[in-house]
Amino acid sequence: MKHPMNKLWIALLLLTMVNFGPVTVFAQTQPGFLVVAPDRGFLGNQETKKLFEQFQLHYPAALAFVGDTYGNHGTAYTAYVKNAFKQLRALNAKSVVVIPLFLSDADPQLQAIRNLLPAHADGLTVEWAPSMSESYLIGQILLDRVQDISQSPEDERLILIGIGARDEQSEQAIKKDLARILEYIQRYREFRDSEIVVYYHRDAENARETNDGITAHITKQAARQGRTLVVPAFIGVKFDHMMAMTNWIQRKFQKLNVVFQPSEITPHSNLLVWLKKTANQYLSDVAPGEIGVVIMPHGSIQPYNDAIEEVVAPLTNRYQIEMAYGMGDSAIIQQAVSRLEQRGVKKIVFGRMYGLVEHMKAKTDYILGLSDEYVHELQQGRTPPAQIRSAAIFSTFGGYEQGADIAQVLHERIMEISQNPSEETVILLAHGTKTDEDNQAWLSVINANIEKLRQDPHCAKLKTIKAMTVREDWPELREKAVKEVREFIEESSKTGKVLVISNRLYGSGQYSKMLDGLDFELNGKGFLSPVIEQWLDQSIQQVTERLKGPVRLAEKS
Repeated sequence: MKHPMNKLWIALLLLTMVNFGPVTVFAQTQPGFLVVAPDRGFLGNQETKKLFEQFQLHYPAALAFVGDTYGNHGTAYTAYVKNAFKQLRALNAKSVVVIPLFLSDADPQLQAIRNLLPAHADGLTVEWAPSMSESYLIGQILLDRVQDISQSPEDERLILIGIGARDEQSEQAIKKDLARILEYIQRYREFRDSEIVVYYHRDAENARETNDGITAHITKQAARQGRTLVVPAFIGVKFDHMMAMTNWIQRKFQKLNVVFQPSEITPHSNLLVWLKKTANQYLSDVAPGEIGVVIMPHGSIQPYNDAIEEVVAPLTNRYQIEMAYGMGDSAIIQQAVSRLEQRGVKKIVFGRMYGLVEHMKAKTDYILGLSDEYVHELQQGRTPPAQIRSAAIFSTFGGYEQGADIAQVLHERIMEISQNPSEETVILLAHGTKTDEDNQAWLSVINANIEKLRQDPHCAKLKTIKAMTVREDWPELREKAVKEVREFIEESSKTGKVLVISNRLYGSGQYSKMLDGLDFELNGKGFLSPVIEQWLDQSIQQVTERLKGPVRLAEKS
């Protein structure tokens, strides 16, 4: 793996590593960001510097290249690190977050500098951000690379190639980090076979023999039936277009039945998104204009949507709001988020305008990159929704039916049609869910509101207030649930009047059709009212307060 380099090459390499920082002075309350990047040679470092320059436009940041000799007395790499800290102090940084432009925390080169770097901080506190493999945004890069060359995954085997191991321990540690990325790829493409191999650093003991063995293994795999896809999962050296790690690996397999992906992780648009997202989690004292709001109602026909936006409209004077109608539609959410980011937003309040806190939470948390819980809930064989590509930090809320004042709306709806409470039975009729457990949880929330209603003198006189659901999206469950509702109305109407209150955000859905022919009076307005506006406002305020300070990715759910 040795590459011939003459003195001219070395001079060019060192020249390109000189980093001149910006003159912009940032707020003293924000940390400075030190991007530590591997020395990849002239062309590779040009890619890194171009990426960094885009990042540096919006954050107090400095760049330091490091290489295998970092830490040795008098090396040029030490000078780059010292210069980077000097730049950050000039930008008023009182603390430093180090962002490693390394795929794996187990990279021996990265591990070597972790303990050495604080020695040059000169009083600045230093905190390390996670490496790249921990972010789904990096998994998306590799997924893109795979999808570029994959045709029929069921007939293909995928081999991800890592680099840089020094011994068996570091090899296994790098494989463990790459396994996270491979699992991400497999969520969206199921291959016949898949595996990870890690080539050893050229200075590792017995590197040649070990690497020859890896090449022989891949050669054997390529001889098997089906296509073999080989994809670089690394940030490798790239002195020029010819003298690049990807070319070195590709030449090993050019005569084999191998489909090689010539592009490694960089360059890719997600890298800048990842850098910004990493930085955003450490920001404190975020300006009001840097926090936005996405509200996700179910949405439906235009009258439904108009009614929701009428409630939301007063809030637009206080918040930057984008709507994302639907049941967790990745593309619609992406568009709403992107519109906010284009206006300079770095942190986003995401409101699920659904009845209970749990409604759509697992799915949208996954789409927003907050949790993988939804993947585990999917039935086998189902592909999860796409995750959005965003640098924003998210915090969420939902569950308007669990709001403190929602019983007030129910009271208003009852009073609008109730005339003689002692002879009236009220049914609070809700949509319902698929599982019995979730459906019962919804009924429990409605029953809690009924307890509040019973404290009102008028409602206390009602014969009965009953919570019911129709489970309308699941035919077999719906048939049974509607039958129970109809039977209850038929029985109750024999001894008095039945009032059905639509226990949903807007309208009454298919209730009239489901209950056709029965004797009852329906209030189909739903919950939309100033109370919902107040719930939105209070929820946004609470979540905004959380987002004003640092929000670590590990704490984001």
